[in-house]
Amino acid sequence: MTQAHAKTLRIALAQLNPTVGDVTGNLALAREARRDAARQGADLIVFTELFLSGYPPEDLVLKPSFLKACWKALEALVEETRDGGPGIVIGLPRQGPKGRHNSVAIVDQGAILALRDKIDLPNYGEFDEKRVFDEGEMPGPVNFRGVRIGVPICEEIWNDLGVCETLAESGAELLIVPNGSPYYRGKVDVRHQVALRQVIESGLPLIFVNQLGGQDELVFDGASFGFNADRTLAFQMSEFETAIAVTDWHSDGETWRCTHGPVVAIPEREEADYRACLLGFRDYVNKNGFKSVVLGLSGGIDSAVCAAIAVDALGAERVRTVMLPYRYTSEDSFKDAADCAKALGCRYDIVPISEPVEGFLSALSDTFEGTEEGITEENLQSRTRGTILMAISNKFGAMVVTTGNKSEMSVGYATLYGDMNGGFNPIKDLYKMQVYALAEWRNRHVPTGALGPGGEVIPHNIIAKAPSAELRPNQTDQDSLPPYPVLDDILECLVEGEMGTEEIVARGHDVATVHRVEHLLYLAEYKRRQSAPGVKITKKNFGRDRRYPITNRFRDRG
Repeated sequence: MTQAHAKTLRIALAQLNPTVGDVTGNLALAREARRDAARQGADLIVFTELFLSGYPPEDLVLKPSFLKACWKALEALVEETRDGGPGIVIGLPRQGPKGRHNSVAIVDQGAILALRDKIDLPNYGEFDEKRVFDEGEMPGPVNFRGVRIGVPICEEIWNDLGVCETLAESGAELLIVPNGSPYYRGKVDVRHQVALRQVIESGLPLIFVNQLGGQDELVFDGASFGFNADRTLAFQMSEFETAIAVTDWHSDGETWRCTHGPVVAIPEREEADYRACLLGFRDYVNKNGFKSVVLGLSGGIDSAVCAAIAVDALGAERVRTVMLPYRYTSEDSFKDAADCAKALGCRYDIVPISEPVEGFLSALSDTFEGTEEGITEENLQSRTRGTILMAISNKFGAMVVTTGNKSEMSVGYATLYGDMNGGFNPIKDLYKMQVYALAEWRNRHVPTGALGPGGEVIPHNIIAKAPSAELRPNQTDQDSLPPYPVLDDILECLVEGEMGTEEIVARGHDVATVHRVEHLLYLAEYKRRQSAPGVKITKKNFGRDRRYPITNRFRDRG
């Protein structure tokens, strides 16, 4: 191989945070990123899947005016490339002659070199692309400045459709994959394995560029990466941080190899989960225009972790906490809530609920005459708290943060129009024991990009004491539920694992307890349908991933 055959390519990777529907804003992001890439001498800048529309745009793409706006934004970028600077790979939805497509445009020197329409449209879990897009055709490589690049789109590298192999067989030298791949725990390792399989089967190096940011329940964690053809890691970008990375690629005439690129460590489990909650919460609040948030701070673990996430995401000056005590509120809870708010530096108010609760009970006294006190009266406490928080929200424009964990959401241990009130829930997809793990992690670390303080922001007593809703004297959660380690394991088996009850019992669980938890899980579906959205952390969250009927008489009894 002579030196005359050697080639180089400087590729910039745009791991950015577009907003769904903000075509003008996304175009501005793309323009600024391209200018940055040009200053660094890039030949090509790669954006993510459906970047111009934001991902996932869902039924927005059914509006012709929205598709026209996205196409107009692409035309503006095409014009910009007349300056001789970096070419562009960018995703957008478009109306083509054969249907509506999830497309990628390859643009250079004032022209669209190619339009790639996604073939493999995912239709599982959080994805619903077959509903709004039509399939494209098997692609070939695109000649970009003498380099034949193949551009598979996200899902096309996850399955057995053979897009990468087809591109390799038709002369592609390098695979560039724009993605909209949402976070769940351990997802980076999964992506690496998926990409490595394609590298092995195609014999080509692969660049995986992933979106960053929160979109409703989904968090896109970035963590873009690449592999050389020999399966070695070419580069690894940061997780949960926007970035524009420049990578240098060199070909000896046969194989392309990355000679320069970032290698950033990926956060471990608790840090990754916490930062996902932080990013998803921050983007939901900011992208929807809320200036501040308010939450009930009870002195319990769930509200304390939510308060910490809120302060880390928004800053203490945008977070208001409210203690809403009743006759059963313990002195420990008063102290723990006050200590937590002080450690976080956020506003802390006390609004007693005795008068409104007694007022409700008085108003209902004739209606309830001759009945026993019980759950109805307990729920009045929760609903009074929810009403007060919503009143503060309405008066001051602060979004209410709801604080129920996945264990509670699973079995219905929550009150509709009470503690379930709120606009968003940062811990909705975390089981109770995972909430404790995040609290302990946060007390030892300040996450990258957090606006909150260091040190013990969640008082030790909150973590150490038995959890309780404090709706009656000496109440604990364990009066109504199995111990949380037991409950969480059963729920993970039922929800994430879709396991049968016999399999779960075989793990060492009591059969009656398993049957009861399964019954509660199905029974609470109607509550979950009315719950606030929350950050997806596990592989199967309630909402997008798990869609069970409300009216459902099935019970697994072997």
